[in-house]
Amino acid sequence: MRDDIKINDRAAAIQDKLVEKLERIYDPDVELDVYNLGLIYEINLDETGHCKVVMTFTDTACDCAESLPIAIMDSLKKIEEIESASVEVTWSPAWKITRISRFGRIALGISPR
Repeated sequence: MRDDIKINDRAAAIQDKLVEKLERIYDPDVELDVYNLGLIYEINLDETGHCKVVMTFTDTACDCAESLPIAIMDSLKKIEEIESASVEVTWSPAWKITRISRFGRIALGISPR
């Protein structure tokens, strides 16, 4: 799991499954997945199996502001340990290009530093 994503112990226990699902959900404007793009800020899984994701977007006018949270919830609910999912969108802190992972930078043709 990325160091810049706040994650609780229950979610950390299934982090490989979470990353696998998040890497399959692409921001259509940037053509990079939400995980490597750095849109995910926080993941919490509670004792009832509810997974809450806190995320942002690259821009307040993002065309995918409605579709991406739904795609994330639908994908995460396919993980055995997750019964339900919700997404909270936040604008603070604002997304910055520095949140893109090294892999994401290479994929987008940006200097990986």
